[in-house]
Amino acid sequence: MVASFSDLSRDELRDLLDELHDKYNTPDFIEADPISVPHSFTDPVDREVAGFLAATIAWGNRRAIVQSAHRMMRYMDNAPADFVRNATEGDMAYLTSFVHRTFNGVDFQDFVRGLRHIIEGWGSVGGYFEQRYEATSDVRIVMSDFRKEFFSVDHDRHAEKHLSSIDRGAACKRIAMYMRWFVRCDDRGVDFGQWRRIPMSALYLPLDLHTGRMGRAMGLLERKQDDWKAVEQITASLREFSADDPTRYDYSLFGAGITKLFDE
Repeated sequence: MVASFSDLSRDELRDLLDELHDKYNTPDFIEADPISVPHSFTDPVDREVAGFLAATIAWGNRRAIVQSAHRMMRYMDNAPADFVRNATEGDMAYLTSFVHRTFNGVDFQDFVRGLRHIIEGWGSVGGYFEQRYEATSDVRIVMSDFRKEFFSVDHDRHAEKHLSSIDRGAACKRIAMYMRWFVRCDDRGVDFGQWRRIPMSALYLPLDLHTGRMGRAMGLLERKQDDWKAVEQITASLREFSADDPTRYDYSLFGAGITKLFDE
């Protein structure tokens, strides 16, 4: 059972969130998390491609996610950006044997084609996100537009289930997490801070079982469903504590949730 936080003052809750942030936003967090996959690369575009694919399959057991994402990189000869740009049809056919839960080899091929379309058009995945943000000043519109652009190339409809639709009210946890990885910039060494043209203040919390559970326990989230309305509600609550960087508390909520820190 989650302990009650009802007796905490606003300042005490802020102190708790900051304490948890300091506990979990450290390099020790990396190895067991899907962010370890883009951390395997130094080239910025390699990181973006690796990160996007790792985030795409990031549901369920974290160890299995990390193992499968590293396996995806081996399918791409551990050169993900080059593979996306230059893979032949024979190279693409090799991907059909990959499977991670419901993400199969055909999905893998379609995601490579979608990434190729984005990179050819905007130079990098980050190039798309930064340019669309500068044009709209709204991450919600960017998320919606990215999904439409990504699937504007020929693909099997099955692939669409692996990139949630904000237009349909989904929480979009994986794309929100991916954006956190590449937008957030601090001195902790976990997030990359590559996309400097998007402010950290514009990000939304990656909402999942753990962050939702802890957010409700702490009184940051009242909505029962884990949908986009819940994302907006909990992010608004966190902006009251850190307007410039609300998703810094993703570490606080997720870390406390996965370790069941406040279970009794």
